[in-house]
Amino acid sequence: MERLPTTPHDAVFRQMLMQKEVARDFLAIHLPEDFLAICDLDSLKLESGSFVEDNLRSRYSDILYSLHTQHGPGYVYALIEHQSKSDRLMAFRLMRYAIAAMQRHLDAGHDTLPLVVPILFYHGPESPWPYSLNWHNMFVKPDMAKALYSHEFALVDLTIMPDNQLLQHRRIAMLELLQKHIRQRDLSELLDPLITLLTQDHLTDTQLSVLINYMLKAGNAAEPGALIRQLAQGAPQYKEQLMTIAEWLEEKGRTEGLQKGLQKGLEQGLAQGREAEARAIARKMLANGLEPGLIASVTGITPEELSTLSH
Repeated sequence: MERLPTTPHDAVFRQMLMQKEVARDFLAIHLPEDFLAICDLDSLKLESGSFVEDNLRSRYSDILYSLHTQHGPGYVYALIEHQSKSDRLMAFRLMRYAIAAMQRHLDAGHDTLPLVVPILFYHGPESPWPYSLNWHNMFVKPDMAKALYSHEFALVDLTIMPDNQLLQHRRIAMLELLQKHIRQRDLSELLDPLITLLTQDHLTDTQLSVLINYMLKAGNAAEPGALIRQLAQGAPQYKEQLMTIAEWLEEKGRTEGLQKGLQKGLEQGLAQGREAEARAIARKMLANGLEPGLIASVTGITPEELSTLSH
């Protein structure tokens, strides 16, 4: 994107503040006292680049300096923003730039966040600066925003939730139960709670297809076909859909068992038979309203082939 021309205000600001000795005096005077006390101004280093969007650089200008602390390893960044006009959204803009500076610090290989101190340098026609520079005050409910963004974020940690608690979570319960145990155990051990959830009839056919597909792709089960069949027997309302999948899995298992030890030519013949069987199963699945993604996953038939079978 073509860079827009800067104003004379912006140009002189950058020419002066990009000189280290000028920036040192500026920060010695204007850096908040708490930060000035821990910063080593002799370590001042101009950082390259800008966090201002290309289409706004005719109106905004930022300069970033990094400093070491006087108390061991650590970084503090001073983000100096030049403004010749007031901007109601300035507090949010400064927050965005500060977070962008933190991300750049992480991208450079550091594993902790630096302190980024935004400083607004203003000389516009309105006096004094008319807007709050606390970004919480830009929300409709500043107190709620402060509480939200000043404390730990909400956490749903499935690893410490008892299964009987997850079973009470209605439409999200089966997803939570599966994802809690997907890496840890044979999914057949979850047969009883899975049947309990299915009999509650919270899931649509599409949602069930998505979850069964996930079980088959990511889960462990000694006999997946038998597991799906048991689910079908325990949840009559989903029986037809689940039995179709179970039959395919069992047929696939028998076919794979026959494959072992066969000659190449015989394998090719059987492969043709398996393809025909897969197409027959896929037609049955389509007729029963199963999702194409699930059908493709369990049969190995491509979406393009499924499209031809559906016509």
